[in-house]
Amino acid sequence: MTINQRAIDDVTILDIVGRITVQEGAEKFRDAVRQLVRDGQVKLVINFRDATYIDSTALGEIIRAYTSATRKGGSLKLLKVTGSIHQLLMITRLLTVFDLFDEEAQAVKSFGVPRSSNP
Repeated sequence: MTINQRAIDDVTILDIVGRITVQEGAEKFRDAVRQLVRDGQVKLVINFRDATYIDSTALGEIIRAYTSATRKGGSLKLLKVTGSIHQLLMITRLLTVFDLFDEEAQAVKSFGVPRSSNP
């Protein structure tokens, strides 16, 4: 599993490639999100376009990331959720918790107006 991180305005997008499971990727995902939140980057979009599979451990880490970002005044949105991941969210009744988007621009826009660095 690899995570490619990029930013649009004050929104951080994490592009997930491959599987996130207890054996591969869950710890890396958790560490990446912890560092972002610690650095004050709490507007997060997780892009699952190239994610092939997540297990229950990964789902727990996504919930933890959502909680961490929300506690710091941000949020976490899910982008391009694939069929198997959508099914997992539906079974666990988490579809009502997360905002899901098919288009990146809409996910970024859902956070509202970016913070301005000018007074």
